[in-house]
Amino acid sequence: MSTSTVWKSRAVTRPVEAGNSAICASCDEPVKFAARNKAFQVIANVYENGVWSRVEHYHAECYEAAGEPYGAAA
Repeated sequence: MSTSTVWKSRAVTRPVEAGNSAICASCDEPVKFAARNKAFQVIANVYENGVWSRVEHYHAECYEAAGEPYGAAA
């Protein structure tokens, strides 16, 4: 008997690293690294019908303002 895993979208919070070139899925602005300000981003793996579709990046505050579309970020 085999088990079948149903993948679902999920999000994690990570520090923004130097050289990051992601665009926020909510505000369409770059998720930028700043040496003086330790910024955080939310990275979401998005699954559609149980199949991986894409990765979305958000500013941490934009993800919260969007209503945490992929659940609370870990």
